[in-house]
Amino acid sequence: MAITLGPNQYGKAEVRLVTVRREGSVHHLKDLTVSTSLRGDLAATHLTGDNADVVATDTQKNTVYAFAKEAPVGEIEDFALRLGRHFVDSFEHISGARVLIDEHGWNRISGHDHAFSQAGSEKRTTAVTIQDGQAWVVSGLDDLVVLKSTGSEFHGFPRDGYTTLAETNDRILATAVTARWRYQGDGIDWATSHAEVRRILLETFADKHSLSLQQTLYAMGEAVLKEREEVAEVRLSLPNKHHFLVDLSPFGLKNDNEVFYAADRPYGLIEGVVLRDDAEDPGLAWHTLAAF
Repeated sequence: MAITLGPNQYGKAEVRLVTVRREGSVHHLKDLTVSTSLRGDLAATHLTGDNADVVATDTQKNTVYAFAKEAPVGEIEDFALRLGRHFVDSFEHISGARVLIDEHGWNRISGHDHAFSQAGSEKRTTAVTIQDGQAWVVSGLDDLVVLKSTGSEFHGFPRDGYTTLAETNDRILATAVTARWRYQGDGIDWATSHAEVRRILLETFADKHSLSLQQTLYAMGEAVLKEREEVAEVRLSLPNKHHFLVDLSPFGLKNDNEVFYAADRPYGLIEGVVLRDDAEDPGLAWHTLAAF
């Protein structure tokens, strides 16, 4: 029996970076979590402990901070591309790099040049892979919490001896959107594209009369692809944040879709991919979201 070393990578995870760019009295804040991973001919360090080809994870962390000083961070996609290309171009034995960035939003407090309030749990994300002279960019968002109090139904599903869920023609529909979209082409305005994809997701969720969360998922992805030609495919994960009617009959009260119990768990989890049939080959694009 032969034992061999399989795919591997290493890096510095979750480097916290906050930058303040000053334009006179007006300050601009960036709050990021950056993770870097490097790939290449790294058999020696695994098999013999020879670290001659290992770019220390501390060096990777320091590079993140130095790059943030040497030039404005800008859009997270551009920052991730600069970091990834630096590692691959600077070290002959490093053949690939993966850079993941989460951007934590802050809103300027009205009337103040340098005071901010945190935007909430929603994060803007990007995942960039550099390999063999190519770059793949997958961007997205996490924890975009949405709810509509009507315009949603759920009925017609199979029933058996274990089914207790009542059918409904009017329910609250709520979810926390996790979305990833793969870019194709060049010259993309990252900020505009992200803002527009987010707008389309929100508007479609609100406008689409939903017979199931699956139907809503497809409609959201389809709408993005119809309006944004730079997006090749969209992946969505939508936990169903259930709201159940409270039985008020013991108190002699009628509950006409007015009082609900918001359940924390368990929850339904609806996931899916919507893609163009003529999209470019994704290559390594989705590997940026997995371990290898």
